[in-house]
Amino acid sequence: MALAPRLEIRQGQSLVMTPQLQQAIKLLQLSNIELSNFVEQELEKNPLLDRDERADIPDMAAESADRERADASGDTGADSGGDPSGDAGGDAGGDDGFSDADAGQLSLNDASPASEMDSGFEDMYPDDTGSDRTGAAGAEGDATPAALGGSDWSASGGSGAGGAAPDGDLDLESRLTRDQTLHEFLTEQLDVSVFDPAKRLIGRFLIDCVDDAGYLRFEDGIDGLADIADRLGVALEDVEGMLTVMQGFEPTGVMARSLKECMALQLAEQDRLDPAMQCFLDNLELVARRDLAQLCKLCGVDEEDIRDMIAEIRALDPRPGLTFGGETAAPVVPDVFVRAAQGGGWTVELNTETLPRVLVNQQYYATVSGATQNKDDKLYLSDCLQSANWLVKSLDQRARTILKVSREIVRQQDGFFAHGVSHLRPLNLKTIADAIDMHESTVSRVTSNKFMATSRGVFELKYFFTSAISSTDGGDAHSAEAVRHRIRELIDSESPKKILSDDKIVEMLKLSGIDIARRTVAKYREAMNIPSSVERRRQKKLSA
Repeated sequence: MALAPRLEIRQGQSLVMTPQLQQAIKLLQLSNIELSNFVEQELEKNPLLDRDERADIPDMAAESADRERADASGDTGADSGGDPSGDAGGDAGGDDGFSDADAGQLSLNDASPASEMDSGFEDMYPDDTGSDRTGAAGAEGDATPAALGGSDWSASGGSGAGGAAPDGDLDLESRLTRDQTLHEFLTEQLDVSVFDPAKRLIGRFLIDCVDDAGYLRFEDGIDGLADIADRLGVALEDVEGMLTVMQGFEPTGVMARSLKECMALQLAEQDRLDPAMQCFLDNLELVARRDLAQLCKLCGVDEEDIRDMIAEIRALDPRPGLTFGGETAAPVVPDVFVRAAQGGGWTVELNTETLPRVLVNQQYYATVSGATQNKDDKLYLSDCLQSANWLVKSLDQRARTILKVSREIVRQQDGFFAHGVSHLRPLNLKTIADAIDMHESTVSRVTSNKFMATSRGVFELKYFFTSAISSTDGGDAHSAEAVRHRIRELIDSESPKKILSDDKIVEMLKLSGIDIARRTVAKYREAMNIPSSVERRRQKKLSA
């Protein structure tokens, strides 16, 4: 067959990932903090986007609920987002377990998205949200609110807008002060203890190598004290001398290079670092294994002395630097609230404080575009308007999808919310995706980095997805998380004189109707950081 160039016409289908669709997918998997940072960047780049700083957002939940119930013509099972499948709403105490107040969660005042932006959205979201209503720009409505800015996404009717704090809550002192950090405290001690400029330079370099726990950690290619001496052009003896001086700083144990050295510094200050204690510190791994016999042999003391040494070690501070202020860990902010509804069932609400509130300024666009004659400027404004409208719709769809997935999770795991972890059911992404008519990948993105606040604590959405463990009697399968909880309960309630082995736990679980292998029990136990039966026996014997 001769090889020659030729023209062919072929017809096929393919998914084109437009920049707008990529943005929508990206927004879906962002956490609330990442989403807030992304919206801030868009506000800086796009002149047509404004932050909605209104303190009073109109409560449109009740009005929207009445309108949607009238449109549904009595279909109380319709989703508050307009889901025709009818699996996300319901009367209080009904079969689905949701209160009637849920119908008011998704009242919207959407922006006016361009029709050409809708293509490509259907792949990720079902077209059931009714978010294509347009709002004309007028004298009072010239700034089109984003779906999250002009809406109340909570059944409780709160505005969720972050306004100015009342005068009584304005605490300037707490805003203008902060705790002293460990590095600042060490620097103060260095300045009053060392006056040689060269030694101070060494000391400041060593302080920069101290982590929040107070340990000396070498990074950026630094191998040790010798490498520091080479970098600073000083003798190794000077660096070691400065380290010895600074290891006498407060808090005691700071500037140590290992846990053993940290404890040795604290014991030396208490005049308790004798040869037996030093040998004890050199064999801390035996302490972790509760091997008292070997410790007695190495340290040359009896078992009572070893117990006293362990008591002294427990009184020490293994992380002396943590007594000082550092970077405050940001608390987990839930994306969804689940509350018990009056009359039974559960109310699922989005946390409005985590939803960005932005406006598309239609009046500014009309004014500027009308006064602009340059073709490139008009094209730029048109792109900004399209990008702003698309962002509004993406935020709207993201919030709707999170709420829809969360409600289905609550429906599937109703036993957990009512009775606890032991009633957690096996659940996978496909079950949720089929129930709400979405793709598994969409559900996976929604459940990543999203948290749900319940009466039993705050859980990541992925926590509710667990594998199934078969039942011995052929009944319903058990959730792996529920089985792990059961294993922990058995171990916590075991008698010090009768420690449960993994084989014994398997027998007890099978009596409860759980068909599980011994290696699975061992895997779950290790994942929960529970020691083996031998180590638990030593531990309880030591603490007896």
